[in-house]
Amino acid sequence: MERTLVIVKPDGVQRGLVGEVIRRFEAKGLKLAGLKMMTLDEAVLREHYAHIADKPFYPGVESFMRGSPVVVLCIEGLQCVNAVRLLCGITKAREADAGTIRGDLAMSVACNVVHASDSSENAVKEVKRFFKPDELFTYDKSEYMHVYGADER
Repeated sequence: MERTLVIVKPDGVQRGLVGEVIRRFEAKGLKLAGLKMMTLDEAVLREHYAHIADKPFYPGVESFMRGSPVVVLCIEGLQCVNAVRLLCGITKAREADAGTIRGDLAMSVACNVVHASDSSENAVKEVKRFFKPDELFTYDKSEYMHVYGADER
């Protein structure tokens, strides 16, 4: 099974959407392997957003992400990186499909409720960035027999 990172951003925390976000992943049949609330410091944000850290808009991103605690999730499931991204919807929330987290719950590019890893390779790096090994859990999820076919478990 694959793992991926989701961050419920400050706007999602402030608007009381953490439970709704988790509900959608669990309703899909995905498993929580890790969950915690935290504040993000400058160092972790610079590492996480290294691909945009030199852009003129980065200080605004950092300020937004440090403005409130976030909730970080490690989600597990078969090909879950893609499944999670489909559930989240596109980054520009006001254009995201109805039925997605961003399409239903957000209107902004910045305030779009969630971050989700964009590839399997980045998911591995991001999960390690936000979770220590002892903060992640491996367990049998009894409902998997109703979520996946026998050859997919």
